[in-house]
Parts: sequence; C-alpha cells; structure tokens
Amino acid sequence: MSLLVAAAGQGRRLGRGGNKVFLPLGDKVMLAWTLEAAETSALVNEVIVVTGEEDIPRCRQLVSSGPYPKVKQVLPGGRERQDSIAAGLKALSPAAAWVAVHDGARPFLSLALLERVILAAQATGAAIAALPVKETIKKGDGDGRVMATLDRRGLWAVQTPQVFRRQWLEAAYREAAVRGWQVTDDAALVEQAGYPVQLVTGEETNIKITTPGDLILARALMAGAT
Repeated sequence: MSLLVAAAGQGRRLGRGGNKVFLPLGDKVMLAWTLEAAETSALVNEVIVVTGEEDIPRCRQLVSSGPYPKVKQVLPGGRERQDSIAAGLKALSPAAAWVAVHDGARPFLSLALLERVILAAQATGAAIAALPVKETIKKGDGDGRVMATLDRRGLWAVQTPQVFRRQWLEAAYREAAVRGWQVTDDAALVEQAGYPVQLVTGEETNIKITTPGDLILARALMAGAT
C-alpha cells in the first residue's frame, strides 16, 4: 500500500504566506502529523509527498530530521491538485497494488480511520472517508438567492483518505487526460471512469485546515488532546 500525500497548498484562504502544511500545530508542523499516522500503520509500506517546488528543500529536511523511513520520495506538484496526484502516481513502487491519497492539510488522520478505509477498499476496489451531511443544504444562484433546497438524505461530505486499486486510479487518470476532466477529488475521477466507490464513515475531527477558523479549531483540538 502506497500513500500519496497532497501537500502543495498555498493557504491563500488561510491568509498566510507560504505552504500551510508547514504551519506549527502543537509541537510539530502540520504535515508531520500525517507522516506519523502513516508510520504507525502496518498496512502502509511507502509514502510519497507531493509539495510545491519551492518547498522541496524544507519538506526533505522535515523527512530527514524525523523518524519517517516510509517516505521514499518528495516530489514537486503541478498547478492543480489533480496534476500533483498524477505526478505522484508516476513515482509509485512497481509493487504497489493499492494507493491511498490524503490531504496534507488534514493533520488529525487517525490510524483507525486510515486502516478502516484501506480495508474497505481492499474489499471493494475503492473507498473514501466521508460524513453524512447534517445541515440543510440549499442551492443558490450567482446573486445569492435560493434556487432550491436539496434533500440531504444520501448526501455525504467527502474527506480523505481515499483508497483505490492502483489499476483503477491510473486508468481514471489516463481517461481524465484524454477527456479533459477536472475534478476536486480523486474519487470523482474514479466514479467518472465507471468504477464503484464505497463510502466509509469518517471522523468529525478529520478536518481540513483551509480558513483561519479551521486553524483555530485545529489548535483547540490539539490543546484538548494534550
């Protein structure tokens, strides 16, 4: 099992300069928490980190200074997240039959969730962490007026990790390149390529740090865990 960590985000909505995965969180930078989760899993054999080209030296320094022997490569990503994961796929070990993808900006990945999604994928071919939508969801127009209220039954808010049979994910990326598909997560490519994807209940604490409010919540979660 190979784990691709998408860590090229620049944190513009966070209002911080530079790559947000290197922001301090507790006694480590954000990215280090994800790397530690991968190291603790007996199901993960290799980790590949895809980050911004300008962040390669800093990321390699982080890897070399910590106990992260599973990190085999640190690669520069592309313009879009989809380009970054495509670059990571090309660097996988030939022996890797399964691929997990995780956002470097989700530092609270638990070992239990990671392995739950991996095992579900190995049983079905593809699986993703997600949470059932709790809030009422409304569709709006460009002027902010409500167009419709959606039935939230059956709606899920998607997280990572997302785990796929390697052949499926690579086939989906090849088709995306031919057809020009642009999506916001890897499962959408796999779905569009015609493969089934299993939903696995995620965790409320598995937040993605995108806005200043997310960072405040993350630091509160970290303080509560110590």
